[in-house]
Amino acid sequence: MNIAALVSGGVDSSVVVHRLKEMGYDPTIFYIRIGMEQEDGFIDCPSEEDIEITTYIAKKYGCKFEIVPLHREYWDNVVKYTIDTVKRGLTPNPDMMCNKLIKFGAFEEKYGKDFDWIATGHYATTTIIPDPVLGNLRQAYQDGKRPLWHDGDQNIPILPPPTDPSPDEGDPQIEWSSNGFQKRIGIVGNSSQGNGAIQAKGDGQTVFLSTAADHVKDQTYFLGQISQTQLSKLVFPIGDLPKKEVRAIAEAAKLPSATRKDSQGICFLGKINYNDFIRRYLGIKIGPIIEKETGKRLGYHHGFWFHTIGQRKGLSLSGGPWYVVDKDIPGNILYVSKGFQTQAQYGKTIRLSGFRYMSANLLGEPDRNHPAEVCFKIRHTPEFTKAKFYRQEDGLHILESERPIQGIAAGQFGVVYTSDAKLCLGSGIIFGPHAPED
Repeated sequence: MNIAALVSGGVDSSVVVHRLKEMGYDPTIFYIRIGMEQEDGFIDCPSEEDIEITTYIAKKYGCKFEIVPLHREYWDNVVKYTIDTVKRGLTPNPDMMCNKLIKFGAFEEKYGKDFDWIATGHYATTTIIPDPVLGNLRQAYQDGKRPLWHDGDQNIPILPPPTDPSPDEGDPQIEWSSNGFQKRIGIVGNSSQGNGAIQAKGDGQTVFLSTAADHVKDQTYFLGQISQTQLSKLVFPIGDLPKKEVRAIAEAAKLPSATRKDSQGICFLGKINYNDFIRRYLGIKIGPIIEKETGKRLGYHHGFWFHTIGQRKGLSLSGGPWYVVDKDIPGNILYVSKGFQTQAQYGKTIRLSGFRYMSANLLGEPDRNHPAEVCFKIRHTPEFTKAKFYRQEDGLHILESERPIQGIAAGQFGVVYTSDAKLCLGSGIIFGPHAPED
């Protein structure tokens, strides 16, 4: 089994190598160097410490190690996307584009194609489902059942919480790791028990992206744009572990990343301030800040591109808290609303453009009169939110959230899950915060 392990120097990807070695695999470690463009060329993310740790991991476990420069690919596919999206007044998600176009795109085309699997430190899992079972599974979800629900799932942070966290008598209960359902790696045990091998997808089977055991750390949102082809080659060796256990494994193995803090922010910026980055490429354009409810001018901003819907910090307004609730792009006007619970911050209707199922469609053809019950996220949060989901005649997909959602930002991604928050179904780009006209 030929495995490429993407290692960043953090604790999660370090433990990926540890677990793969425990299972009897000998991964080749790759460190991807990316960065943003300057006059003198490309500048890396702060990488010296990352490379030093990754080099140590490779030596400790006797793995081949290669540093992969993907600066140009990152600039062309992620940085330019970010600049263009911000310029249009939308909210970008560089992390999702990095996964889709760099880690599982450009890397695959240049290096990953020579490997059977690509392993990463994402908190996610994959689930293999035999195609003959898909019909029953689809029908169960359409009937409002929870065929993958089992003991312990009461702790999944679904909002609003299910009124009855236990399945009804007679629900088609399909065990998570039996009856044809097999988590690909790490869920049922380790290699010493003989049941920890990577499970490959066979003919007549479909791979689904499924949520991690640690629902607070779950990172499937960031993977919501990848394709079925990409997904079929991925393994997530720590997806069955809570974060605290990952750190415990790292400490027991004396890995240098054991106590290292998790990375934050957009990688290509490195230590560069986000506003400095935006200012460099889009400049400054003074415009008014208007209170949404009264039309009163409260101050001025340096360009709508410095601000996103739901933003609170960086407005330099007294008497707050103030939140960005709307933008007039042509007029370069920023609209804000005061207070934590103000209605202007919240919405329930989310329109998704270009929605695409990652694997098989388990929802059928829901419409306004017969919507599907789903969970969703519009940003990386611990909670999954319940909603009604359907497709309009104009091709847009609609999420009608069961609770008000703060900061619905056009340009971000809405990621849709099954109603039990078990399987990630697909994603689309948020078209706007307001309900479409009837």
